Amino acid sequence: MQRTAPDPAPDPPVGLPVLPDLAAHLAAAADRGEPEPPGGSLPLRTAACGYWERRGLVTDPGHTLAAPGAPALLLALYAAADGAVVLPRPCSEWYAPPARLLGRPVHRAPVPAESGGMPDPFALLETVRRARMHGTEPRVLVLSVADDPTGTCPAPEQLHEVCEAAAGEGLWVISDESHRDLLHDPHDTVLLSPAEMLPDEVVVLTDLRAALVPASWPAAVARFPDTERGAALRAGTLDALAALRMPLPGPLACAVGHALGEPVPVRTATTAAARLHGALTAALHRALTEAGAVCRPPHSGSHVYADLEPLRRALEARGIGESAALERELAPWAARGGHRFGDDPGALRVRLGSEALLRGDTAQRGQALDVADPLQLPSVAESLTALSRALAALTAQGDG
Repeated sequence: MQRTAPDPAPDPPVGLPVLPDLAAHLAAAADRGEPEPPGGSLPLRTAACGYWERRGLVTDPGHTLAAPGAPALLLALYAAADGAVVLPRPCSEWYAPPARLLGRPVHRAPVPAESGGMPDPFALLETVRRARMHGTEPRVLVLSVADDPTGTCPAPEQLHEVCEAAAGEGLWVISDESHRDLLHDPHDTVLLSPAEMLPDEVVVLTDLRAALVPASWPAAVARFPDTERGAALRAGTLDALAALRMPLPGPLACAVGHALGEPVPVRTATTAAARLHGALTAALHRALTEAGAVCRPPHSGSHVYADLEPLRRALEARGIGESAALERELAPWAARGGHRFGDDPGALRVRLGSEALLRGDTAQRGQALDVADPLQLPSVAESLTALSRALAALTAQGDG
């Protein structure tokens, strides 16, 4: 019997240029033959402590771990926590697969209307209650203070309510802070880490590829609470990383440690990337809302998350009744249907990425970092115009 091939995921964006400063440090360490020890060497973890201390989180190297990528680190965390996982709906698409690989149940709690990144606190409590009624014991809540897919940042007071609810139920909070350095307007967006609110209950997880190192360099770090319980979770996580036998390559660790020190070229590039993504996601937001979609204004990162349910009648007339079909129609703009983020597959929700507006080779993409207004670049303007026309054609009332 012939099997049906799975629907392929769109190719990831090419990304922005690799900084010469980081490339030089990687090349200089190319003759290092030994890998990092499981969990990362002391110099690498010390560099991570400096990164967090500059963000208000005093950290000891003995309370940190490093790994070859955030999914591997999250897998090890789930293994050490040993229980069911609660995720916001929608959430980053890499949160759920590690739990499923371990056979851990995954429970979804909807996000509030104001922002993504965390569940509504009452929905969280109800989700935990129902999970226990059905015989599973949630041990972990994953949330994000600078959310992908929605590009939003939850308000500190809402975040505090969610963290207190999770702690009251005995859940570890894993705070994904990968995109915290990509705030579009740092002076207008208040971002606090849950570790500042409940330091004994929160593990901070950062995928360094989001803002600090190239997308092709798998590297992530985690910060654990300075408590007996936190030490036990770290030890279990380290055991899981050792069992995976997937250490960071030595040369990569040298370059990542340099990046964690945030020299001027790295800080400048991060600021430029945040400004660029801010301009592009704001333009995507305008195009989507002008077409009639509901979309939260983005505050961080490179994505927006649009709900086209108000346009269902027009879309269904063109055979588009669920998120996978919407993804295919908007594929030129790096569309990802809501089903990939744990959302209802039948809902007309989709994530669009700003990098899809940056056509051309790496040099052309780098040019967008330097211009005062990237929307004036011909390739960006053409892509936005094409998107607006596509949305207008898809949502026009009539016989289609």
